[in-house]
Amino acid sequence: MDFLRPQTLAEALALKAERPDAVPIAGGTDVMVELNFGHRRPAALLDLTRVRELTESSTSDSGVRLGAGVPYTRVITELGDRLPGLAMASRTVGSPQIRNRGTVGGNLGAASPAGDTHPVLLVTGAEIEAASVRGTRRIPAEEFYVGVKRNALAEDELITAVHLPPRSGSQQFAKVGTRNAMVIAVCSFALALDRGQVRAAIGSAAPTPRRVPEAEEFLAAELEWGAPLPDSLKRRFGELVAAAAQPIDDVRGTAAYRRHALSVLARRTLGWAWRENSEEGQACA
Repeated sequence: MDFLRPQTLAEALALKAERPDAVPIAGGTDVMVELNFGHRRPAALLDLTRVRELTESSTSDSGVRLGAGVPYTRVITELGDRLPGLAMASRTVGSPQIRNRGTVGGNLGAASPAGDTHPVLLVTGAEIEAASVRGTRRIPAEEFYVGVKRNALAEDELITAVHLPPRSGSQQFAKVGTRNAMVIAVCSFALALDRGQVRAAIGSAAPTPRRVPEAEEFLAAELEWGAPLPDSLKRRFGELVAAAAQPIDDVRGTAAYRRHALSVLARRTLGWAWRENSEEGQACA
C-alpha cells in the first residue's frame, strides 16, 4: 500500500488525479477501522492532514464555509451558535478523542447511512464543495448520497468544504443508539423549522440519508405559528416520518424498532423546536 502525503491542496488534487484509487484519509476514524478489520485494502492512502486549506472555516452573510478537515470539536466550540444542528450532531459522535480527529468531510466521504451529520446537512440545505484538477463544483446534499456508502464524487475529486446557509429558525437533532455514548446510530432524525418552512430528514433507516417530504408538507400546512402544538399533530407527524423509512434488521436493531424510534424522535424534536421558536419569538417581542 502506497502512502501519499501532500503538503498543499493543489498537490493533493494532482495526486488524486494521478492516483484515483487512492483513498483520502484525514481523521482516519472510519478508514482505519475498515483497514484494521480487513474490510478494505486500497492500493494507496492519500493523507490530507498536512493540507492547511482543508482545516479552515469562514463566515459571511451567505453562511458558513466549513473546511472538510475541520474536526467536530471545532464545529462545537467555534460554530455552535451559527450551526446549532450540526453542533448537536457533532456532540453525539464517538468519544472526545474521536471528535478531536473526525471531520464532517470524512463523514461525507464514507457516506454511511448511519453518519450522524447527514440528516442535519439535508435539513439545512448544505452544499458539498468538490474539487479536482478540472475545477470546483458544489453538490446539494440531497444529490450527494447515491447509494449505501456511495456518494456523487467523481473518482478524481476530493471534498474540500461544506457550505451551509445562515441559520434561520430552530434546528434539532436526535439519535437512538444501543448505549448512551460512543455508538453508531440505530436511527437518527434532524428537523429545521422556520416560519412557513419545514425540513426533516432521517438517518440509519434507509439505504441513504433522506428527507421526508410527505411529513414536511403535512407539518407546514398544519402548523399554526405562535399557537400551542397539539399532541395529535405531533403523533401524525411522527407516523409520516416513520412511514418514509426503509429500515433493515441488523445487529443494532430491527426494522420495526427503527420505525418506532423515528416516530418518537420526530415527536420529541418537534416539541423542542416549537418551544425554541416560541421562546425566541417572545424574546423579540
